[in-house]
Amino acid sequence: MPTLAVVDMAGNEKGKIELSDAVFGIVPNNNVMHDVVVNHLANMRQGTQSAKTRAEVSGGGRKPWRQKGTGHARQGSTRSPQWRHGGIVFAPKPRDYSYTLNKKVRRLAMKSALSSKVRDSEMVVVDKIASDEYKTKTMVAMLSAIGASKTALIVLPENDGKVIASAANIPGVKTAAVNTLNVYDILNADKFIVAKDAVAKIEEVYA
Repeated sequence: MPTLAVVDMAGNEKGKIELSDAVFGIVPNNNVMHDVVVNHLANMRQGTQSAKTRAEVSGGGRKPWRQKGTGHARQGSTRSPQWRHGGIVFAPKPRDYSYTLNKKVRRLAMKSALSSKVRDSEMVVVDKIASDEYKTKTMVAMLSAIGASKTALIVLPENDGKVIASAANIPGVKTAAVNTLNVYDILNADKFIVAKDAVAKIEEVYA
């Protein structure tokens, strides 16, 4: 059973916490995590790309010159793809890139991502993450105290407007509630910072 130190927002150790083996102690499945990350990125795509085919481009109804006898190669329209201002061959059209994965696959990927953060010593449990006012300085001080110098994901037990707003302007830092956690954000963060109450909620959902 993995054990981590619990620190306060100033980086001082406040005790220990034992994490569930079923959630934070499994052998990470890299293939499943890759599948879920690809799925997440595909689902985020807007799919609004669009270009015109030769049928949709304006003009080109008249044959530019007669079929034979000019010395030119035969042409039927000035909107053929080889012409300037011509249509696009196999033009991209708006489409939906999203697809679903099985629930068991998504759960295994989440537990694999959580376990990989514990295994790589990238998870930090904070006794309580709170801010009395809207101050970016408060969050910067906490991140500095716990050694989060690059990208970080701060996980809260529930939405806290002041904490979310205070962290919003810090480059590379994201906040999430337990119910909005995803594998991509966990793996993308160099430091996975979780409030102690959020750990209990994660174990309740995924154990």
